[in-house]
Amino acid sequence: MHQHMQVPPLEGRARCNYINLPLINGDRLKTAKTLVDKAIKEKKVFSVQGPYPVIRAGLRARGWVERRLPRLSVPRPRRHDLETEATDEGDSSDDDDLGEEGERDDEADDLYDLMSRLVRNETAYFYWTTRRDSVDCRSLRKDQMTNHYAKAGSFTTKVGLCMSLRNLQWFDAADPDTFFPRCYRLGAEDDKHAFIEDFRRTACTSLLMYVLEKYAGDSEWERTREVHDAKSHGLSKPRKQHANQRVGSSIIDNALCVCQEYLNSLEHCDIDMTLETTPTLSEQQWKVFLQNYYLVIHEGLTIEGCEDYVERCKCMLEQMRCFCPQMETDGLCNIWIIKPGAKSRGRGIMCMNKLDEIMSLVDADHDIMKDSKWVVQKYLERPLLVHDTKFDVRQWFLVTDWNPLTVWFYLECYLRFSTQPYSTHTLDSSVHLCNNSIQKHFQPSPDRNPSLPAECMWSCSQFRSWLAASGQGDLWEGVVVPGMQKAVIQTLLTAQDSVEPRKASFELYGADFMLGRDLRPWLLEINASPTMAPSTGVTARLCPAVQEDTLRVVLDRRCDRNTHTGGFQLIYKQVHVQNVKIAKPIEKKQTYTVYYSSKVWDHCLVYIFLCINVYNTFFQIILHTCCCIIMNHFKCLCIFLLFLLFVPNSSLSLWWSSYEILCCPRQTLASGRYKHEMHTVNISYPVLRVQKYLEREGPKSS
Repeated sequence: MHQHMQVPPLEGRARCNYINLPLINGDRLKTAKTLVDKAIKEKKVFSVQGPYPVIRAGLRARGWVERRLPRLSVPRPRRHDLETEATDEGDSSDDDDLGEEGERDDEADDLYDLMSRLVRNETAYFYWTTRRDSVDCRSLRKDQMTNHYAKAGSFTTKVGLCMSLRNLQWFDAADPDTFFPRCYRLGAEDDKHAFIEDFRRTACTSLLMYVLEKYAGDSEWERTREVHDAKSHGLSKPRKQHANQRVGSSIIDNALCVCQEYLNSLEHCDIDMTLETTPTLSEQQWKVFLQNYYLVIHEGLTIEGCEDYVERCKCMLEQMRCFCPQMETDGLCNIWIIKPGAKSRGRGIMCMNKLDEIMSLVDADHDIMKDSKWVVQKYLERPLLVHDTKFDVRQWFLVTDWNPLTVWFYLECYLRFSTQPYSTHTLDSSVHLCNNSIQKHFQPSPDRNPSLPAECMWSCSQFRSWLAASGQGDLWEGVVVPGMQKAVIQTLLTAQDSVEPRKASFELYGADFMLGRDLRPWLLEINASPTMAPSTGVTARLCPAVQEDTLRVVLDRRCDRNTHTGGFQLIYKQVHVQNVKIAKPIEKKQTYTVYYSSKVWDHCLVYIFLCINVYNTFFQIILHTCCCIIMNHFKCLCIFLLFLLFVPNSSLSLWWSSYEILCCPRQTLASGRYKHEMHTVNISYPVLRVQKYLEREGPKSS
């Protein structure tokens, strides 16, 4: 008998790991398969990557089924990534890197998860992604839609927008300086020198404005208090006290001379100047001028005999305003905003008001300088303020086609406020940058007007109410909206040749504007993938609405052209230009007609005399006598000799054709006329001149 071995208890044995598969309800599976089959048949499979629950819900409500893409990982960004993340993607993208955190409820839904599994091997016909490079547009079929256009960096990057608007004159009769602050690439040598000249010239005009506003009793001086304003809400740096120190009046003379020289160059009065002509101010004189300018504007020193220059300053500023549309917003402090071209959401942006500091900052970063990514833009020192607080406007627009260019403008927008009262005596980002990604790190100032929202946002309807209360209610529809629409259209026109015009693509953009004191809008930048995060009560209402209305335009309107498009209004549709193949024109050969008539010998003699007319009379008499006594074929040989002598450029084919014409027997027709033939040969200019005579004198066809 076999002995039985004792089996160790189960507790002492290693346990096996089993995968717990979810139980699938039969009815739920049947429902999922029915919906999936219908979606596949109607090509309603979509993929969304990013924090867009509204887009998912809107597509599912329309019968679409999602094929899930891999989750977006959000690693800690490295310095190199921050500097190189915005090549073609657009450094103005301000999307929120939230991954898929806001969609866990959808993930837990068994039905949607099951349907996604069933279509995992199907083709998606609609893509909505955060980044442009998430989907390769070149590999998509014509019926696959995506929410990005390729090569849109010509207007969604700081450098691209700066360069594109310089070409506006070729697309529209408009001046970009009327809606886009002056901008330069500090990495390009020509732009760098242009910026230095602009900074110096702006310092001159600012100094003249200082004299006019301070000593002419200008109401603007009393209202703005930009100079010697002691009430800076605790943000201004304490000024140094310069007892009994004054700046000489020569600084005003120099400013007037520089402005006059600039006006002369605009009126082309400097074309007679030689290269050896010395400039108005040398480099050393400019250094002294700017130092004195800083002392007057930033430190509060006065100018000797300043009152005597008021009228001259006023006259010069009136002339400068005709050529400088941005002079009213330039202010007195000559502040410029420095933008690293490869960063977004306000990172690395700073305001500066001294030329040497700006150049030192830029020259310190050789990597960005090498790629020309540093952008410097004139800061709008005199914007429209709401309760002494700066704000900007986020305006959405949608492009559904680039050929013809088709632009939709959203009727609602929102305002983003700073947390601190406005002042030009401080360069702090909490005062001058209104990006929500920056302002959310600051607490509202205790000196801030209590009428302003705690969330630092207003809807456009709230702003319109404020305008109406101040007696400017009609300017929203009359000035602000038309100005923003015009700026958007003109910007897109300059970038139209750069963007790939894929028919099944569309893209939603967010444009940032500032308003001047006359409510004229000034374009700051255009953002690709604008944030849709419900960060405040205003965005919690507007962002879902703009996403739903986008689906109405790009999906519902494809099926029904009369469908309601929500808040989107079509503001521009270009005349469609068909793609026409350009072919090289066919070169027509010169032709001439030779007549067989009784006057053929006379025509030949006329031709001979025309050819030799350029020579002296002696040769004309001799040749005329020879031609008169020559008979039959000997006569023809002389004609060929004359051809060879006087028409060396004629081709041999012409000579041979002439020999056949003159030497061959005539072919008599039944009508008694002689046969006409066409010969196509290369003809020199003297022969062409005779041809016109022959055609005029030859026999006329009945």
